[in-house]
Amino acid sequence: MIDAVLAGPAGPWIAILALALVTYLCRASGVVLMSRVRLTPRVERGLRALPGSIVVATALPTGLSAGLPGLLGLVAAAAVMALTRFELAAVLAGLGVVAAGRALGL
Repeated sequence: MIDAVLAGPAGPWIAILALALVTYLCRASGVVLMSRVRLTPRVERGLRALPGSIVVATALPTGLSAGLPGLLGLVAAAAVMALTRFELAAVLAGLGVVAAGRALGL
């Protein structure tokens, strides 16, 4: 039944609207939940560390599975981020190093 609806002409629009709704609910639930949490210094430290830990949890396995170019790209991105504190520059440096490594056959 659902397959037939999604395979029709309105299918992509239904999928997009469903994904938008789920995204909104995820964000709204975070706001609602955090309005009920007392912000102690410990909770604040944890929240400040959260973005970095999410990046590491997603980027590290991907970089390591890409072999030597991926590892070098991670090192380059971390170095540029430490020096500049500019995320876009770090991403571009990491991608550039991976692309150069692959072009060189590493």
